[in-house]
Amino acid sequence: MEKSLLIVESPAKAKTINKYLGKEFTVHASVGHIKNLPKSSLGVDIESGYTPTFEIISGKEEVVQKLHDAAMKSNKVYIATDPDREGEAIAADIAEEISEKNNLIYRVLFHEITERGINEAMKKPEKINEHLVSSQRARRVMDRIVGYMVSPFVWKTMYYGLSAGRVQSVALRLICEREEEIGKFSPTEYWSIIGEFKTHTSDPFYAKLFKIGGKELIVPSKDTLTEIHHKGIDGRYTYIASEQDAKKYVDEIPKQSFSIASVQKRETKRNPLPPFITSTLQQEASRKLRLSASRTMKLAQKLYEGIELGPEGSVGLITYMRTDSTRLSDDAVAEVREYIYNNYGKDYLPKHPVVYKKKKTSQDAHEAIRPTSSKYSPSAIKKYLDKDLFRLYELIWNRFVACQMEAAILETTTVILTGGEFQFKATSSIYKFRGFLQIYDDSLNGDGEPLNDEDSEVKDEKLPSSLAEGQSASLLSIVPHRHETSPPPRFTESSLVKMLETLGIGRPSTYALIVSTISDRKYVEQRERKLYALPLGMEVNNLLTVHFPHIFNVRFTAKMEEELDTIASGKNTYKRVLDDFYIPFRDSLEKASKKSTSIKKSLQKITDEPCEVCGKPMIIKWGRNGKFMACSGYPGCKTTKPLPEDREKTQHLVGIKCELCGGDMLVRSSRFGTFLGCSNYPKCSNTKPISMGIKCPKCKDGDIIERKTKRKRTFYGCSQYPKCDFASWDKPSDQPCETCGAPFMVIKYSEKRGEYLKCPSCKSEVKKISAAEAV
Repeated sequence: MEKSLLIVESPAKAKTINKYLGKEFTVHASVGHIKNLPKSSLGVDIESGYTPTFEIISGKEEVVQKLHDAAMKSNKVYIATDPDREGEAIAADIAEEISEKNNLIYRVLFHEITERGINEAMKKPEKINEHLVSSQRARRVMDRIVGYMVSPFVWKTMYYGLSAGRVQSVALRLICEREEEIGKFSPTEYWSIIGEFKTHTSDPFYAKLFKIGGKELIVPSKDTLTEIHHKGIDGRYTYIASEQDAKKYVDEIPKQSFSIASVQKRETKRNPLPPFITSTLQQEASRKLRLSASRTMKLAQKLYEGIELGPEGSVGLITYMRTDSTRLSDDAVAEVREYIYNNYGKDYLPKHPVVYKKKKTSQDAHEAIRPTSSKYSPSAIKKYLDKDLFRLYELIWNRFVACQMEAAILETTTVILTGGEFQFKATSSIYKFRGFLQIYDDSLNGDGEPLNDEDSEVKDEKLPSSLAEGQSASLLSIVPHRHETSPPPRFTESSLVKMLETLGIGRPSTYALIVSTISDRKYVEQRERKLYALPLGMEVNNLLTVHFPHIFNVRFTAKMEEELDTIASGKNTYKRVLDDFYIPFRDSLEKASKKSTSIKKSLQKITDEPCEVCGKPMIIKWGRNGKFMACSGYPGCKTTKPLPEDREKTQHLVGIKCELCGGDMLVRSSRFGTFLGCSNYPKCSNTKPISMGIKCPKCKDGDIIERKTKRKRTFYGCSQYPKCDFASWDKPSDQPCETCGAPFMVIKYSEKRGEYLKCPSCKSEVKKISAAEAV
């Protein structure tokens, strides 16, 4: 009997599905895309309605041949690539390749890789959705046109090898504009005053000054002041602007007689958050588990495709992970409600299932991300999962269960104390019923510790129960605190994804690639999980936003995303959407290209330093390893040298000789960082790492040096590698630990404390002493 052929994308998914389908099917994997646009040309015929030319990807010929052979031997072909636009395009490519061998081709959508999910999908085979395919093709063509046509413009004006992307360049713009805001920010000083009070029946408690003469004290941020002024309510608010003003109030307040003006108790409900969609999963995995977006999606893909669970074999543990919908199936809700009742009791189960509103922009093609079965609790399958897989699965499980639990009930007590023109406020909040917080608290990290470790001036502790309106209160102490307004925070990968989603830029399948792409290009770097725009990124962003203001624009990019959605829904056509994109793009490119030579010159800065070879002025240019100085007489004179500030950084390395030939060792750069290379290269190819002046704590023989991973992430390792495998993500300092005597400490950073030192051995922490403080 002839069998039917089922084609999926990954071998892991094929293995899981194979055990459910039985002997009537053979399952093959395409191993991702089988076709792509050509590498060596644009691959898009713009004049013929943006017709793309797709080729078999190099190395995929054998995979395609196996699919041909299998299709020829089968009575029917079912294509079960991922249930999204990307998967639909892969399905179309496969169908095009095998249709001559077998034209009985059907499309099936597996939203979960379980026996139930597979059986349901196989009962409802469909045809390939050409609208979805066209939408994906349009996105691919847009991205190719921008990358293929704008990148050469960037090469001409800066240097070869740089790139621009339709969505990545807008993400870069957001990061650079935030960097500019931070650079321009001027902090405003303000003061707060904390009083310690006591009634004749109560223990001492703290309260914060919040009104003077009927005016409420505020943090004088630019946004707050602008909003207050815009509403015309300036007279209702004030702030303590100086130490002199604070001292005046500190002297005046103890002269007043204080009493409790009011005690208010208020119950509020804290509702559970919706189940995960792609963007919120990436955000929470970053916040709570410190996983990058790309790492999160790789782990989620494994959980979706199937994990070996001992005797059960391979099991798909979560539903499809690329989704923008919070919708849940009735079966899944009924199952989790039964789980909640059995494990937490009826008090934790709402009378009716919780339904979450759909966003206007949601495509609603799939359910939310959830576990596929309540029998696979995290504790039940922990032994089959590695650390990160378990942590992510537990996060998804807890969020899903919590979303169908009762709200938490919070009682907040607010006490107002009045004395003369001064009013102090104390608040306290306690949970009367924890509800969903029994399983999922978004204020805690993956280890159950508070995500925000910054100390508040007044701890939110339980207030004395004996406090009552009308009681007199004694002021025991009063302390002023100086503050400064903070600049807008730098984006983290998590907050950038949230911003892109809010602005309508990108889609679930694209978020994970954005940060990794602009990091790989050395446009940004991550430090302590924050995204810093690098000088190269700032320069490229300025170049693109000045000369392509309407293309690398948040509003235009969001509009294009909406138009791509209209292709998918059948409301718009492929050509019309690409015309809306290409015509303004072409006009901007033509204008910019005519000025590329003058733009290049404008980016080069002439210095007062003459060339030591020919005497012509040296200019500052961009190259693969950053800015450098080059002779303005190029190509007649090819003299180059590092910038003065770079020379100062390596001044201590001057005079080091090559141990092989006796030549001077020079500081050189490569894609993996800086190193010392012999000046007699290529005759002598001796190289050596640049030491940080700290001996390796593991082997005691090598030195600690700065290194980079293949993905350009900086780490610190031993110069004796591979003999010694010491490595640290944190930058070492040559300051020894005074507590345990360890030879070095590592540099850490927090928003509240700035840079500080932490001992990797005993975990003690001390303030980092700056060069100025050390003098």
